[in-house]
Formats: sequence, C-alpha cells, structure tokens
Amino acid sequence: MSLSDDPELQSLLFGLFLSMYLVTVLGNLLIILAVSSDSHLHTPMYFFLSNLSLADIGFTSTTIPKMIVDLQTHSRVIAYGDCLTQMSFFMLFGCLDSLLLTVMAYDWFVAICHPLHYLVIMNQRLCGLLVLVSFFMSLLVSQMHNSVVLQLTYFKDVKISHFFCDPSQLLNLACSDTFTNNIVMYFVGAISGFLPISGIFFSYYKIVSSILRVPSSGRKYKAFSTCGSHLSVVCLFYGTGLGVYLSSTVSLSPRKCAGASVVYTVVTPMLNPFIYSLRNRDIKRAMQKLLSKNNLISVLAPSI
Repeated sequence: MSLSDDPELQSLLFGLFLSMYLVTVLGNLLIILAVSSDSHLHTPMYFFLSNLSLADIGFTSTTIPKMIVDLQTHSRVIAYGDCLTQMSFFMLFGCLDSLLLTVMAYDWFVAICHPLHYLVIMNQRLCGLLVLVSFFMSLLVSQMHNSVVLQLTYFKDVKISHFFCDPSQLLNLACSDTFTNNIVMYFVGAISGFLPISGIFFSYYKIVSSILRVPSSGRKYKAFSTCGSHLSVVCLFYGTGLGVYLSSTVSLSPRKCAGASVVYTVVTPMLNPFIYSLRNRDIKRAMQKLLSKNNLISVLAPSI
C-alpha cells in the first residue's frame, strides 16, 4: 500500500523520499569515513558509532528503495520470496540498531561511572565481541521471525496495509491458525525489544546516579551534555517505533500507521549523523579534514 493514492502527491513523495534516502546514506557514510580516516577517533565510542551508521544504511536500504521504485513505476507488487527477504533484513538491521544503541549506553556507563578503568574494560577485544554478539543475536531474531511466517498459509494475492513487508502485517494476513505463532512472535519481540530497553534504562540509571554525586554544577552539565546525543537518538528510535506498534493495536488506520512508521524507518537514520556531529567537535573536525581537497584525495586514492 502506498502512502497516498494521489498521483500528484506521489510525485512529491518520490522526490522527498529519494532526497531523504540520499541524505541518509551520504550522512552515515561520512560518519564511517571520518571515523576510519582519523586516528584520534579510533576509540570504542566512535567504533560503535560507525557500526550504528552502517546498520542505519542497511535499515533504510531495506525499505526505501523499493518504495521509491513503486512510486516511480506506480506498481505495488512484491513477490512472496522478495517479501520474506525484505522482512528478514528489516528485522536484522532494526534489531541490530536496537542492540548497538544498548551497547553504546553501556559504553557511556563505563566512561562516566568507571573512568579510571575505561580503557581496561572497553578494550578492542570486548568492543569487537559486543558488535559480533549484537549481529548474531539480530540474525537469530530475524530468522525466528522468518521461520514463523514460513509456517503460515496465505491466499495467492493479498494486500499488505503498509509500504513494506512488516512482520505484524504478515501475521494478520495469514488464513491459517496464528495463535501459537503469535505467541512465539510476541515472545521474540519482547526479547529483542525489552532486553535492549532494560539495558539502556539500567545504564542511564547508573549514569544519572553517578552524575548527581558530582559536586560541581559545571561538571554535571558537561557530563549530561556528553551523552545527550545518544539519549536523543534512543528516544527518537524507541519512542516512534513503540508508538507505531502500540497504536496499531488500538484504532489507528493502516495508512496513518504506515505514515508514522516513516519516522523510525527513514527520519531517525537520516537524523543520526546530524545529531552525533552537530555537538561533537571531534566528528566535525574529522569531517572537515575528510572533505578538504588533499585529505579527500588521500582517502580515495587506494580505491582508485
């Protein structure tokens, strides 16, 4: 289902989403290139940030290119196999986003609550392990969703009330008994959603408790401002994502629900580079160096 049936509005949506997609990909690529090209940014925080940018590119690329093509060709057809593939990658990158935000919250927790032991705790081996565990957990959740949907029976032609193959929509379209599968799906969803949120809440509880014990108000403000970017992204991602799924169970129309989903599937990945770079002098300095003529040539020379 498209976001609008109006032909004139569809042309506007095509230009809008194409622009947003390009900004998202280019912005997150700039973050990755800036972190990889500047040795001063080879720290756990920026390592996790570059992985989050990579996950954001994958997350957006799972849904938006297909929607852009549909808006341009006025075709809304997707094959069963393609639909399952899109759903699998959507769950993979969505869950990976969620887990990486949790890992970044833990990184802030260690940096603020245990500053003297930070480099010892957040060593390269642990950082790499945290990213690998996040990826394989996301892959497991994705494949569990896929296996549940594969067990269901569908009519030959169905209409999905969304602009992508959303797992909850596919469950609603099944013509076989979905009670057991619903239980499994919600259980997996609770694990992939509840555990990361719990980890983030615990980390920020410890962070706030530690900051409040600091006597200097200036140091308190500096400590709060350092993790403000991450907290903004967490609120934007989880707030919109949970809002869409909770409202879809009440009385929100499918089109409004699809429109609201744009926020966490498109807007949040697009804003992440701006949120993390606007108030971060290190990232801004690395980007300025990257975009300067001499440094840009030195970065691109090996690939040429």
